Amino acid sequence: MKINAFADVSLRAMMVLAAAADGELLTTQSIADAVGTPYNHVSKAMAKLRELGLIDVERGRNGGSRLSPAGRDATVGQLLRALDTRTDPADCVAAGGACPLINECRLRSALGRAREAFYRELDDIVVASLPTSRQMNPVFAAIGLRPGLAQRG
Repeated sequence: MKINAFADVSLRAMMVLAAAADGELLTTQSIADAVGTPYNHVSKAMAKLRELGLIDVERGRNGGSRLSPAGRDATVGQLLRALDTRTDPADCVAAGGACPLINECRLRSALGRAREAFYRELDDIVVASLPTSRQMNPVFAAIGLRPGLAQRG
């Protein structure tokens, strides 16, 4: 199963925020630099994460974002479900419009069940538990910050 680019950027942004020191606010630009993604893409992801209540944002000169309490508890499965905009797990279209096999298609329902099984497998993985100091120390050093992780991994 493949996640979309928006979900990928959102997960990476959440991991960077999870690695920040308690209470530290990170700017969208610093997150974009940390995950190696254009600012505009990260900005859209941050807006969605805020809408979902997973991050808190403070505006102003010294503003930035941090994980909210809900964001600290969010699981990968929960986040991917919230970010999945596809109503159908398959592109049920043909050159002339809808697939002629679409009525009572058992493949579509099987793919839907498989997608849910994929998410269910990720329901026990808390996003905030994923970053390790070994992974994040060089990332934070590159953007001029220090991660707040205890020595995990």
